Amino acid sequence: MKHRVLAILLAATMCMVSVTGCGKQSADNSSAAGTEAEDNSAAETADTQTDNKDLREVNVVLDWYPNAIHSFLYVAQEKGYFADEGLNLVINFPANTNDGISMPAAGKADIGIYYLQDAIQTAVEENVPIVSVGAVTQSSLNVVISLAKSGIKGAEDLAGKKIGYSGTALSEAQIASMLKNVGLSADDCQFVDVGFDLLTATTTGQVDATTGNMVNHEVPQLEEEGFDINYFYPTDYGVPQSYELVFLAGKDAVDKNPEKIEKFLRACRKGFDFMKENPEEALQILLDHQNEENFPLSKTVETKSMEILLPVMETEDAKFLSQDVSVWQNNADWMYENGILKEKADVSFLVKNLLDE
Repeated sequence: MKHRVLAILLAATMCMVSVTGCGKQSADNSSAAGTEAEDNSAAETADTQTDNKDLREVNVVLDWYPNAIHSFLYVAQEKGYFADEGLNLVINFPANTNDGISMPAAGKADIGIYYLQDAIQTAVEENVPIVSVGAVTQSSLNVVISLAKSGIKGAEDLAGKKIGYSGTALSEAQIASMLKNVGLSADDCQFVDVGFDLLTATTTGQVDATTGNMVNHEVPQLEEEGFDINYFYPTDYGVPQSYELVFLAGKDAVDKNPEKIEKFLRACRKGFDFMKENPEEALQILLDHQNEENFPLSKTVETKSMEILLPVMETEDAKFLSQDVSVWQNNADWMYENGILKEKADVSFLVKNLLDE
């Protein structure tokens, strides 16, 4: 996922943008004509600002631009669930690819949405003081995508093929694990660093397949564009199952003020419960808050994305935001075995289940 994040962020060269408030904002009325409408808009803004003075600000940094996976946040904001907890949500779009971990670690944001394996690597190798307080998904979303005509349906079909990736050590390790799982090695195929152009590299034939794609985004996007594709999960071929995205908070903030984080998480769960029961309305709330200028959303793609996400954000065995230390440890052990971590590490210190204590 982060590979597409890098591409989007670099292309947009965007600065940090914040979206604040509880419920509908007066900005929705800014296009109304006439002095009376402008006066009403100003009055509503003043009322909102007055109301927000009684609320405690909570800042969250997204992993990417707003899309279906973030719907629960916008629902909780729109429906007043954060306000019910005494919070005023401020949503920040990342200006840098590591904002989801660096900002909460530095105390510049309360929560960041980030990637489990990257969080392990950063916390262990660089001693960055962060803690995971919830899992946004209960399983990995990463898939290997190829055009159907390539004949690639699984890792065993990668022999003699060109595999595109974004040049990271984690991606290389994942490819190596898949190949080893089916009795192949790196010598049996060609690794091609395609930078951030994963989809273009696939659809133009530069490579035969790419890894680092999200099943809830790239798959429906390519299908909407009319491409006949195949895809499979690296987790079916030796890569450990993981939480694709997690909520990270600064360790100091969790130690000193866990109540604020708990309130944030409770509001998020309420937002997800609404999203689960009312997916169409939740999606419309998201679309109403999309960053249309920089990242316009396709309702068709996001609808399909929502269908894919709901069963993996909460399962029969795990409530939304639940996380198990064993999942983190399995990934850390795999990262050590594949040379990503220099030393074997106990990563239980990274997991804090505030809602389930």
